[in-house]
Amino acid sequence: MTRTLFAAALLVVALGVLPAAARGQPAGGEPTYHTLTTAHGEWPAYGGDAGHTRYSPLDQVDASNFGDLELAWRFDTANLGPAPEFKLEGTPLMAGGVLYATGGTRRTVVALDAATGELLWMHRENEGERAAASPRRLSGRGLAYWSDGEEARILYVTIGFRLVALDAASGERIAGFGAGGAVDLKTAAFVGDGRRIDPVTGAIGSNATPTVARDVVIFGGTFADGAAPPTHNHIKGLVQAFDVRSGRRLWTFNTVPRPGEFGADTWLGDSWGTNGNNGVWTQISADPALGIAYLPVESPTGDYYGGHRPGDNLFGESLVAVDLLTGERLWHFQLVHHPLWGFDMASPPILADITVGGRNIEAVAQPGKQAFLYVFDRVTGEPVWPIEERPVPQGDVPGEWYSPTQPFPTEPPAYDRQGASLDDLIDFTPALRAEAVDLVSRYKLGPMFTPPVVSRPEGPIATLGLGAGSGGTNWPGGGYDPETHILYVPSRTGFYSWELIPSPGPDVSDMRYVKGTAKYGVGHGGLRDLNVQGLPLVKPPYGRLSAIDLDRGEILWQRPHGDTPDLVKNHPALAGLEIPRTGEPCTHLIGPLVTATLVVMGECGFHETPGGRGAMLRAYDKATGDEVGAVFMPAPQSGSPMTYLAGGRQYIVLAVSGRGHSGEYLAFRLPS
Repeated sequence: MTRTLFAAALLVVALGVLPAAARGQPAGGEPTYHTLTTAHGEWPAYGGDAGHTRYSPLDQVDASNFGDLELAWRFDTANLGPAPEFKLEGTPLMAGGVLYATGGTRRTVVALDAATGELLWMHRENEGERAAASPRRLSGRGLAYWSDGEEARILYVTIGFRLVALDAASGERIAGFGAGGAVDLKTAAFVGDGRRIDPVTGAIGSNATPTVARDVVIFGGTFADGAAPPTHNHIKGLVQAFDVRSGRRLWTFNTVPRPGEFGADTWLGDSWGTNGNNGVWTQISADPALGIAYLPVESPTGDYYGGHRPGDNLFGESLVAVDLLTGERLWHFQLVHHPLWGFDMASPPILADITVGGRNIEAVAQPGKQAFLYVFDRVTGEPVWPIEERPVPQGDVPGEWYSPTQPFPTEPPAYDRQGASLDDLIDFTPALRAEAVDLVSRYKLGPMFTPPVVSRPEGPIATLGLGAGSGGTNWPGGGYDPETHILYVPSRTGFYSWELIPSPGPDVSDMRYVKGTAKYGVGHGGLRDLNVQGLPLVKPPYGRLSAIDLDRGEILWQRPHGDTPDLVKNHPALAGLEIPRTGEPCTHLIGPLVTATLVVMGECGFHETPGGRGAMLRAYDKATGDEVGAVFMPAPQSGSPMTYLAGGRQYIVLAVSGRGHSGEYLAFRLPS
């Protein structure tokens, strides 16, 4: 089977008619696991809960007082490693009055008093050369929490790709977990195709957080990427699950299926055997009650040339539902067939209980770099609204294989612009528009899924489009309000370029074509000359926040998020013009917090503010999108915010960093 329109057709079993125990749920009673929830004023999971809703019902901070927030405490991570970290992407956890976070260039774990920020304990692993070889360094996005109501543990993946379990009270390794508190993830059992991963130099790692559901801890892996992968026969991605108490391996799921596994025939010519990646590098979501985990799978090797892997290439750029306890595939839906654009599933799936046409649906919503929101019944995999296979442009790169169609959701509509046309170009003045039109005259423009081109000096230099690495929604994902059934998602409007050149040789890559331009050679050079007197080529807004009603499949409101960049405000070509707020061109790299009445999200770039050079933490009325308050931060948001109660007071905590400002966690609360 090489083409799938409805995921329901892919079910191995009809989950809706199975007994509870067959779905990993205890039969004849309530589940026995300890649920991770924000309902009681804690934040026990990276996304608030295992469904990544990023929602808390707290309402102490609201529209009337958000602007009164004061800095309660700050925790600087500069000394948690041999050098400061300027890209702190973590979201802390809070449980039992203790805040847990990662920080620093060694990915140190710290426990802080949630009310005062006082350091309670710290733990670090000095992995030497093993960490230096990792494709994902620095402190990562955070960690996971597990409790059975009596014992509590912190779990995280080290830079060198070990799973470590710590006692939440002391920070000491759990002696009975794995080997002395850790599981080495670079084992022969992990590879699954006969190849070993070198325990020191093997290029696999993770900066995502593990997902804990019931007594299972799940995570994927990520690989070295870039314009020119050294080989298309790279390490194959898969997802691993372990018993949270013992560290015993429970299952692995091959994201590149092997012979006899579902999907192997979508790699024509047995190309499954000579291609890799296809990992899960972002957050995995899970429904503990249903006993299902949801895996957002990335692209196969390489991102932009697939001539070595003809066919649809499951499970590349797919959402895959697997049994939480066994890893068995239950259903999947491939969002992009034969991926060529780097639309890898970067955002965590969001679990949402919605009501559509009078029917209650347990749904899963997947944002993406395409700026589509794909919504499925999370039990059966059936799209909530039709997803149509539509013809897409075909290319002419030698040796490439093209899918004739791609899936297009009919609802909700795209929440950001897609493809590329002259209408997307800067339009502040006729002169700037004319310059932009001239700049793109040697580029190929077209609708979404217009394929990459072989770069030529005379043109086309590259295919231009909105999305991928420069647009849509990236790893922070969105948030969801379970009371109103509204999903909030940030996105960026930005051009990306797809261009190929013949590989310079086996010392660079064994692929026939790699990303690069005729002018600059190997690399991401397609956009290097594409600015208009220093201004962005695309017309604003550059970044936005969208509210989507999941009961109706409609966009309720959209607002530019973030101030107009100083470059635009102060540009001489725009002197005397009234420029509406443009939002920031990095919005897709920060995430929201949803509370009882607000959507909270910080700015992602430095600029001059009333409080000085820094950034603002902004709050929006979640019903209308009106901005209702803002507070100053000394640096931009670099990790998504979270909230909790400590001592009867609500705190909002987030990571800030960038451009010479080392990473720190800021905690805001209302004045006494």
